[in-house]
Amino acid sequence: MNGFNRFIMLLLALLLIAVPVLLLLIAFGVFSADAINSVTGYRSGLRGLEGLVSNFNFPQGTRVIIAIVGALLALIAGYLLLRELTFGRPVARKALVDDTPGRETAITATAVRHLAEGAAREVGAESPSCSLASTGGRYDVACDIRVPRSRNFAETATRTRENVRRVLGEQRVPLNNVEVTVQGSTASQG
Repeated sequence: MNGFNRFIMLLLALLLIAVPVLLLLIAFGVFSADAINSVTGYRSGLRGLEGLVSNFNFPQGTRVIIAIVGALLALIAGYLLLRELTFGRPVARKALVDDTPGRETAITATAVRHLAEGAAREVGAESPSCSLASTGGRYDVACDIRVPRSRNFAETATRTRENVRRVLGEQRVPLNNVEVTVQGSTASQG
């Protein structure tokens, strides 16, 4: 997502959270309505909505539905805001695998994740799900896998870790650590 789209999504999420919070703070008397109006001019917007809403006489059931939709919008806005703030470890968007002038080559984080998941599948891991974190331009890879009941869990996890290291090493992806977690077993097919 480019910077402009991220900015618009962040602005929309903040507005969808800030407006109801300000109205609640006014309703509970934390701030005076006059002080908030002098800063935001919200009363003119409310008067415009009053003229629009006065034409509609909603029954109680419809008001409940509108309240539920409003709550869902607030939850979605909160989720979008948290996605934009990205708490947790940062992930480099791409890694430089060859910095020779005129032959610079970079690999994206998505490609690194897909390579790691493919490497896990090669050794018999099922439903691999890999996530990345980066420090100093080097990746930390965490793979969650499932193992058929007929296989040794520890051996499959070790082979998965070694194969992920080998495959990413062949692509010259800078690595710090590869961590494999067995999430459970899958039913044997046969």
